[in-house]
Amino acid sequence: MNRFEKAIKTLELDRILSAVGELCELESSKESVAKIRPSCDKKSVALSLRRTSDAKSLLAIGKKPSLYTHSSIPDIVSRAKKGAVLTPQELLRVAGLLSSAAGVKSFGEKLEEKNSLKLLFLRLLPDKTLENEIKRIVLNEEQIADDASAELFSIRRKIAAANQKIRDNLQKYISGSMGGFLQENIITTRNSRYVIPVKVEYKNAVKGMIHDTSASGSTVFIEPASVVELNNQIRILENEQTREIERILNMLSRMTEGMADALELDHQNITELGVIFAKAEYSWRTDSIEPALDDGYKLRFIKARHPLVDKNKVVPINVELGYDFDSLVITGPNTGGKTVSIKTVGLLSMMLQCGLHIPVEEGSTACVFKDILADIGDEQSIEQSLSTFSSHMVTIVEMIDVASEGSLCLFDELGAGTDPLEGAALAVAILEHVRNKGAKLLATTHYAELKTYALDTPRVENASCEFDVNTLRPTYRLIIGTPGRSNAFLIAQRLGLGENIISSASNLMSKDTLDFERVVEKLEKERIEMESLRAEAERQKQETEKIRNEALAEREKLLEFAQKESERAKKEAARLVMSAKKVSDDVFNELERLKNQKERELLKQDLEKQRLEMRAQLRGIENQSELIEVREEQEGDYTLPRELRIGDRVLLANTGKEGTVEKLSGKDATVLVGSIRTKIKITQLRLVTDLKSKKQVKGLRNTSTSRRDAISAQIDLRGELSEDALYLLDKYIDDAVLCNLNQITIIHGKGTGALRSAVTAFLKRDKRISSSRPGAYGEGDSGVTVALLKQ
Repeated sequence: MNRFEKAIKTLELDRILSAVGELCELESSKESVAKIRPSCDKKSVALSLRRTSDAKSLLAIGKKPSLYTHSSIPDIVSRAKKGAVLTPQELLRVAGLLSSAAGVKSFGEKLEEKNSLKLLFLRLLPDKTLENEIKRIVLNEEQIADDASAELFSIRRKIAAANQKIRDNLQKYISGSMGGFLQENIITTRNSRYVIPVKVEYKNAVKGMIHDTSASGSTVFIEPASVVELNNQIRILENEQTREIERILNMLSRMTEGMADALELDHQNITELGVIFAKAEYSWRTDSIEPALDDGYKLRFIKARHPLVDKNKVVPINVELGYDFDSLVITGPNTGGKTVSIKTVGLLSMMLQCGLHIPVEEGSTACVFKDILADIGDEQSIEQSLSTFSSHMVTIVEMIDVASEGSLCLFDELGAGTDPLEGAALAVAILEHVRNKGAKLLATTHYAELKTYALDTPRVENASCEFDVNTLRPTYRLIIGTPGRSNAFLIAQRLGLGENIISSASNLMSKDTLDFERVVEKLEKERIEMESLRAEAERQKQETEKIRNEALAEREKLLEFAQKESERAKKEAARLVMSAKKVSDDVFNELERLKNQKERELLKQDLEKQRLEMRAQLRGIENQSELIEVREEQEGDYTLPRELRIGDRVLLANTGKEGTVEKLSGKDATVLVGSIRTKIKITQLRLVTDLKSKKQVKGLRNTSTSRRDAISAQIDLRGELSEDALYLLDKYIDDAVLCNLNQITIIHGKGTGALRSAVTAFLKRDKRISSSRPGAYGEGDSGVTVALLKQ
């Protein structure tokens, strides 16, 4: 039996574990939570608390692994180890565990190295081979896949064929001449064999075996003789199918047996993860935290709340042990909260040692006790003839035997249930004995002797549960350092008990007792006044702190505003500088653009001038080439139409100049060219009148026919830049005009339309062009422009 077992029930830890279990997603985790017991190992407790905290952090950001295992997995693995054949349902649970292990391990691999849960995730051992094989073969808890094996596929195909043959055979009875013998036109089964329902009066008309009779006796179910053999074949095939399925399941079972250790480890780890995340969820729901752990046996709970009391109603308490004192004696009226206070300390300590966060405030400290021993409540037993005092004493004796350094002992109403004087003396002796054994203890009592004991004994402190005498109600606040009063006389007076009775009761009390009560009352009043003053001082402090914080906040706000204004001014200055720079850049860019435009205009004018000069030169060269052609023709076959006479106008073939014949001398002649006389052979002279008539005809032939044959009526500008294209077009129009072309076609393509627009604009400005239009269908559509030349 666990050393904490009795305290678990007394302090109601089992109810806490039950609440945590309800938050478990897995049944195996819920079962595991119910078995949790407090640990005495500090390292184990620290690790458990750390894991709960890390799981809580994951829940805070919405991250939680998808956990699956089944509580029957240990039994399944055990059966596999013994050589048993697992059922399809058991194999599917194994596959589910392996699938979960793979997913959970993948989740854990993404966690930071410092996360205490990572080891649990990485310890998982998934096996895709076994998982996939089970999922491929076992379709559900009752069905094995046809392709689980080639043999099974073949058997099932034969069964299907035999079934179809039987149906076809029986269908003849339904649709044939024997249809009138049947009660219904259906095919059914009895004893796993195909039969037909025959009216009882016609049972002899259908040969076969009777398998069943209807409840009314009007129908017999007959297996016709024609299908008996087929039904037998199906039975044989079904037996073969059963054996093959058994073989397949056995094969999967042996694979599972080979993974037995890994499956057990996966089940344990996933179950443990389920427990940890349930603890983390419980921590969220109870506003609990992980307190600091003391190396010794000291605890300090700040605003500790009993987790089984509604958190909106429970009054938090501040309590400590092991610092200034090791024992705390709590006094006060009944129902004032004394028992709840010691149960809170004991329960929170046990929760902590189970790896659960506890509902305290930040700054709290806890420790790991070797034992937590409690004597709380009335355990009297009629069967064992034990009174209230006796039952308490049995528990106390057990506690004294176990108590040692590192134990936490909780005594509720110590020494009650017997003579007050003896009970008080016994209570003091018990407390002193337990203290001497090194245990930490909390005890509740009404005995004044215990209050005195706490005042006189080092490292023993008084505490009380506050009581409002005005309302006659407890406040449930635990006040450390002040003994409590029972307030019996005051309560009785307020409830209407006569003054004379209360006075008589007071007279019956000893002087020492009355003096002590007066001291306690005085201390209580002084405490209340001090608390009132402290509360007022705290209020003023908070108010002062509030004013200071507001002043600091205002100062920060002003500094922030000033900083923002400074930043804004800097940004505005930078913006103005950038704006000015942009304006200056724009001005310089505009000047540069104008300069470039002016240069382009001058360049354009120069190009136009050069183009005109080049055109004139080309025309001059063409004219000279015409004359050369005439001369060459004349030199080759020219004959004077008549003899030359003085005064004839002639052309000098070698220079192309005209002159007048002044003198003839044999084969030579003197010719006056301008103011110069030259002597030249008559064969070098051409009669001007005859030459002009030939030149007109010859010139027409050379300048029109030959050139027209040499130039195309279209120009292809595709692929050229706009400027280059216009230059080529301009030259082409010159050639076309010289060749007397009437119409030209400019190919510019469709593309983006930029070249077409440039060509169209150029043609509109050109004086050599009469008109222009886009190409028609068959001419190239919008990819060409057709232009007419002026004649």
